[in-house]
Amino acid sequence: MDSFTLNKAAGAVLMVLILTMGVGIVSDIIFHPTIPGKPGYEIVVASAEDSTSEVEAVPEVAPISERLIEAEASAGEKVAKKCAACHDFSQGGANKVGPGLWDIVGRKPGGHEGFGYSSAMVAYGEEHPEWTFEELDHFLLAPKKHVSGTTMGFAGLRKPGDRADMIAYLRELSDAPKPLPAE
Repeated sequence: MDSFTLNKAAGAVLMVLILTMGVGIVSDIIFHPTIPGKPGYEIVVASAEDSTSEVEAVPEVAPISERLIEAEASAGEKVAKKCAACHDFSQGGANKVGPGLWDIVGRKPGGHEGFGYSSAMVAYGEEHPEWTFEELDHFLLAPKKHVSGTTMGFAGLRKPGDRADMIAYLRELSDAPKPLPAE
């Protein structure tokens, strides 16, 4: 290798180093760095007085007696498809994972013949003589919260309209449907 080729290689390396340094100086001029007075990030912990810790008001839901007036049993039948894997809705239908739901409105909780209820549901049935429209509404909202210890694994129906439609459908599953509650 001759000296001219060696000088060209050394010049190229020097040129890259000078160009890199120049780009760094120019970028410091264009993008002026701000150095914080205190290094690191401050972690803000929410306190009780903090406005972000306020609990939002839960929207008020109309009583079931009012919602049942506008409820449609046909819409409730569609909602009931979520329950069909575990419950039978036909008259004289067999118990599945859950008890049969024919004539459930007005029936004693935990009292369907031939079904092995959890001890929590049996205890609930001893305290409540029958499934009322109100009790069904609360139970369908969140079964595990309403009857703590129940083995029912369903999360619940969050929409008040869906619960009213479902209860209207369950009400019709009887030879003698219970009268709607007075407002």
